[in-house]
Amino acid sequence: MLTAEQLIAAQKSQLDALFGLTSKAFEGVEKLVELNLQVARTALGEAAETAQSALSVKDAQELLALQASLLQPSAEKAVAYSRHLYDIASSTSSEFAKLAEAQVADAQVKLGSVVDNVTKNAPAGTENAVALVKSAVAAANNAYESMHKAAKQASEIAESNFNAVTSTAVKATQTASRAAKRAA
Repeated sequence: MLTAEQLIAAQKSQLDALFGLTSKAFEGVEKLVELNLQVARTALGEAAETAQSALSVKDAQELLALQASLLQPSAEKAVAYSRHLYDIASSTSSEFAKLAEAQVADAQVKLGSVVDNVTKNAPAGTENAVALVKSAVAAANNAYESMHKAAKQASEIAESNFNAVTSTAVKATQTASRAAKRAA
């Protein structure tokens, strides 16, 4: 049976976890806003420079050269921006996962304690039922561990795929930029 102190402690723990998650979410949003402000500031400055350069173009050849010179840096900046977004999302998700893991570990310890307590006080003849409960708890813990490992592997695969796509996009942009410069 749970005591009032145990219930209060459980509520406090859940409240702490909630505020911890909220704090991590705000940190992620702050990083995202900071990144977007930086990108907007940089884009505004670059737009002004590009406009000045475009106004000083004297012929079509210079215009083509200007366009070619803008292609690769723009693609590289888009890839860098995507990488920053991914890093922010990944680190925020990682923080959420750490807090969730801590909560699950705490719940597993508490459940184990409750099962042990019930086992000690179980009446004679309930050994089979107690064994069944212990087996179910062990199976649930094993299932959680398996899901956790699978989620980590999926995350690693997703990051690897993101890196591969990013690398391919940069290479394709570099090739297109060189071709545009040759054509100009």
